[in-house]
Amino acid sequence: MVAGEGWQQSWRVLLLAPLTRQGEIMKIQAAVVRETGAPLSVEELELGGLQPTEVRVRMVATGICHTDATARDGAYPISAPCVLGHEGAGVVEEVGAAVTSVAAGDHVVMAPASCGTCKQCRRGEMAYCEHYLDLNLSGRHTALSSGGEPVASHFFGQSSFATYANVMENSVVKVDPEAPLEMLGSFGCGLQTGAGAVLNDLRPEAATALVVIGTGAVGSAAIMAAKIAGCTTVIAVDLHDSRLELARELGATHTINSGKTDMVEEIKRITGGEGVNYAVDTTAVPAVLGQIVEALAVRGTLVAVGNTQFGTEAPFEIGESQVKGWTFKMNVQGSSVYHVFIPRLIELWQQGRFPFEKLVKTYSLEDINQAFEDSANGSTIKPIIIF
Repeated sequence: MVAGEGWQQSWRVLLLAPLTRQGEIMKIQAAVVRETGAPLSVEELELGGLQPTEVRVRMVATGICHTDATARDGAYPISAPCVLGHEGAGVVEEVGAAVTSVAAGDHVVMAPASCGTCKQCRRGEMAYCEHYLDLNLSGRHTALSSGGEPVASHFFGQSSFATYANVMENSVVKVDPEAPLEMLGSFGCGLQTGAGAVLNDLRPEAATALVVIGTGAVGSAAIMAAKIAGCTTVIAVDLHDSRLELARELGATHTINSGKTDMVEEIKRITGGEGVNYAVDTTAVPAVLGQIVEALAVRGTLVAVGNTQFGTEAPFEIGESQVKGWTFKMNVQGSSVYHVFIPRLIELWQQGRFPFEKLVKTYSLEDINQAFEDSANGSTIKPIIIF
């Protein structure tokens, strides 16, 4: 879909609560994108009152995801000035008149917004809500302003690069109050995306082979999930040797530096010429997707979770490869039922079976641009902003 077309049409048919907000305006601190591609600036903003279906959350922490960087750089319809952030965790301070699932004082992780009424939501597939683009990427449902100037917000239903946020009730997931909120925000996007791609979409059989291309936070989550699922050959592919070393700690049985070794040839060597049963691509690089197909076994499945500029196309060879009977799937948010899957992942972490803390480095809100830089250069896999 091309930005500016389908997403604009979707919001015209939405049946949402009125955009008139009730309650007092409060002052908050937020990291604002003022210019596409430019560093974020930490500013004082005004946060408007709650709609009946919203929850006000005091942010404790938020992860930084590659999607935040692509949005900052203009990949999505949300435009500057805007507040990004979509891996928030915090404490409910106030709820709208129609909210029933959480109350003040509850600890919550925030997931993407969903309408709750379309066919996909009613099927329990809110990750594929028919109004996903409008609710999460348009920026039009704003509650923020600066000196009277609207500031686009509700990025993925939350805009968590701020000390407070008004969040749709469907986006908040109540979590164990004993679990440290400082560590939980990343379950709302990156971790559930990688783990869900394996556990929800691929559902690999035990003693099978799986490859993960790209070992950032999403890919690392996929590797941990593959180990949980019982895959006995788990191959990690990346350009950074340090990340590949960590992938071994997380459950990879083999590693490939694709900048030094032919990825397809090495995968076939590792699998005795058969190829892998399952593949998870986190890169969204068209040429890489084409290569992975060559490394699939007969009846293999490739699931793509990486995000990129709207309109990007990927080439696949469909002649000779047709006899493989392979499957290609696109995945959003791990195809998760957020309110079920996120607490399950937290429980796995509490049991020591999903050790994502090995990926984390924390930063202050004032150092958010350094966190983005460290994520881009590979020195930090999962930056988390602590408020």
